[in-house]
Amino acid sequence: MTKHRLTMDISSVMDRLRELSDSSVKRSQESFAITPSRALGIRVPVLRKLAREMGVNHALACELWQTGVHEARMLAAFTGDPRQVTRELMEQWVTDFDSWDICDQTCSALFDKTPFAFQCAVQWAHREEEFVRRAGFAMMAALAVHDKKAADEQFETFFDSILDAADDNRNFVKKAVNWALRQTGKRNMHLHGKALEIAEQIQLRQSASARWIARDALRELTSEKVCNRLKEKHRK
Repeated sequence: MTKHRLTMDISSVMDRLRELSDSSVKRSQESFAITPSRALGIRVPVLRKLAREMGVNHALACELWQTGVHEARMLAAFTGDPRQVTRELMEQWVTDFDSWDICDQTCSALFDKTPFAFQCAVQWAHREEEFVRRAGFAMMAALAVHDKKAADEQFETFFDSILDAADDNRNFVKKAVNWALRQTGKRNMHLHGKALEIAEQIQLRQSASARWIARDALRELTSEKVCNRLKEKHRK
């Protein structure tokens, strides 16, 4: 079988995406609350494979984003060059977010590797737009996992934002707040202790969202698996 060879221009890439479109995947996306207006129906592993074939191509990534097509934007996040991402571009793209998966993938595959990541995480976490606020907390979670060199003090700045947003009952926001709290707390023993303190403070609040965030975070952060892993990491 002849291997498909991908020509690196916007027209060819969009043709390839349309070839990969699957109506059953689109229906499945809808069941996971992924309902952008312009979706083709392509699974993320398929898009990641296509991105590997394409390689980093920032100019093409920007063109893909401008199409407004859900999977093209996902591909843009996978093929963009964080070294060429500007603060202005991040602001443009974050306001375009219209689904949780585009938000999370863009933040964890591209934006978290930029020098603006910590700044944007905190600023976006205090914005009112649902997916912009989610992006702030998704970035915090991604940084906690991916940035191995950042100091604990940088992550401690996240806790005030987490406290401020804990009463936001919007589903996509509260899940991201919880995600940021859990991932920050799993980074090391010091941040684990800080995260437990924050979760216990949140648990005292009356809102349903705060109680859920705290309960779920405490369940994972106090689990034997997480505690043993952190103790082992601390001993090294």
